[in-house]
Amino acid sequence: MLVTSYSMPCGAGRVVVYFYRMHLRALEPDDLEFLYALENDPDIWGVSDTLAPVSRHALREYLEHAGADFYVVRQLRLVITTDIGSPAVGVVDLFDYDPLHQRAGVGITILARERQNGYAQQAVELLKKHARNVLRLHQIYATVGANNLPSMRLFAAAGFRQVGTRQAWLRTATGWQDAVEWQCLLSS
Repeated sequence: MLVTSYSMPCGAGRVVVYFYRMHLRALEPDDLEFLYALENDPDIWGVSDTLAPVSRHALREYLEHAGADFYVVRQLRLVITTDIGSPAVGVVDLFDYDPLHQRAGVGITILARERQNGYAQQAVELLKKHARNVLRLHQIYATVGANNLPSMRLFAAAGFRQVGTRQAWLRTATGWQDAVEWQCLLSS
């Protein structure tokens, strides 16, 4: 999916417009080493609820089933690239899909060396379009640690609304942390 411009209303009449070249694609068997590096980066374990390294074997098995139907497995992981055929810069996930209420959670991870290039916000915009127009979701949401300022700025800039705070929700190495809930209504 190569996009040159895109406009998406999201909450309170706000319209976000971008001009970019981004691509969200399905996982491929060739993504094994990329996923291995990403999933085994201890710097992101705190935001992904990972507690231990992931083996290549486990990732191979995951990749074998990664193409399963979203409506059956209730999750979707897409690889973020800057152009068709270019190396991966991150992943974006829809998870905890609820078919009755037509909503899903959003997670995003960008490789450390690729951060601060605007890829995360562009990927979230493309994911919103996919969630609304293809998956027909009513809303998407994110739970963000209160001290994760880059993610707080990302979801605010992507048109999500801050809808609440869960007190002492996330256990970290230094104690308990609040979690901020973000929501984006995709349909009116």
